[in-house]
Amino acid sequence: MSLDQRLSQLRSRIPMVSPSEAQRLQLAGNILIDVRETDEIAQGLPEGACPLGRGYLEIRIGETVPDYNHPVLLICAASTRSLLSADDLIKLGYRNVSVVDGGFNRWKDEGLPIALPELADADARQRYARQMVLPEVGEAGQAKLGKARVLLIGAGGLGSPAALYLAAAGIGTVGLVDHDRVDRSNLHRQILHRDDRVGWPKTRSARATIEALNPRVQVREHTLRLASNNVESVFSGYDMVVDGSDNFPTRYLVNDACLKLGLPCIYGAVQGFEGQVSVFPAGGQPCYRCLFSEPPPARFAPSCNEAGVIGTVPGIIGLLQAMEAIKLVLGIGRNLSGRLILFDARDTRMRELELAGDPGCAYCRAGAVFPGYVDYVRFCADHDGPAVETGPKATEELSDRG
Repeated sequence: MSLDQRLSQLRSRIPMVSPSEAQRLQLAGNILIDVRETDEIAQGLPEGACPLGRGYLEIRIGETVPDYNHPVLLICAASTRSLLSADDLIKLGYRNVSVVDGGFNRWKDEGLPIALPELADADARQRYARQMVLPEVGEAGQAKLGKARVLLIGAGGLGSPAALYLAAAGIGTVGLVDHDRVDRSNLHRQILHRDDRVGWPKTRSARATIEALNPRVQVREHTLRLASNNVESVFSGYDMVVDGSDNFPTRYLVNDACLKLGLPCIYGAVQGFEGQVSVFPAGGQPCYRCLFSEPPPARFAPSCNEAGVIGTVPGIIGLLQAMEAIKLVLGIGRNLSGRLILFDARDTRMRELELAGDPGCAYCRAGAVFPGYVDYVRFCADHDGPAVETGPKATEELSDRG
């Protein structure tokens, strides 16, 4: 059978719809898939269409359209590739497949809305090729990552893996807050640093490592101790905060500032062989105060210097924090808001706890007016301090000192 004969046969049994009808069906819930190649899509694609080149169609269609009964519309430059693709989908079991007659050329001619993707340059295409091929990322998602501004509190055990993988993924701006200097005892877990940088400010050492990995990333250094009188100026200009701080006063300060400024906070903590991670959503519940209404006594929360930590545990928790940040930027998947992941390296076990918001939380309950910053050092040393205590203690408590 010649190609023309086969196309004629496909036209006789696969529904063909006009571009205007396709747009109406798309607005009604049909999924419009553009099967053209990347260089063609760079010239524009139908607004709201999902770019999924024909070469990856059979591999990726299950992620894009998991329901075999959901109506699918296919579009290419004219109609040829769409018809062949529709035949492939029908063979895979899809029961409601149509083709846009005349394809993108006719769509443009009829003046229907077109989106122009933000294009990556040649370096970015090569650097991020393995993640841009994912339909959840693509060029549009990579552009989002490039515009994102993520602030990391601490360039230590948690901040090191988080910063490295956020930079490798193409986060456009990475901010680093740390007042400390590199010590040789840091090196077994704080992989941003090197032996020949002992004595350097951690932000300076971290910047050197990140820029060597990905010179496209803008690194901002905040070489200071975070406090109530500087937290808002430091947080200004960032989209989210990854909290890898190593003390309770900073945890509460970061939580309160994020709530006031409407920033999501990605929380992580480690001690010994254990770690935990969650996401406290922007402007919602639960927050860190819902998890820990008050800090545990110091004897129950020793620092890493006192209790120790195996270096790979902050690596694992920091990577989970980085993954949550990437998901938030891309707007994909289900983030850890309202969930607390507990990791035990000794048994290689992860547990998930539901984390409910405290309806009495003075900081994050619906309609709450920000109570103001407090003396966080005093609050953590003396539970009778001026800060408002809310909610029950968490079921599981780990040291926040990573």
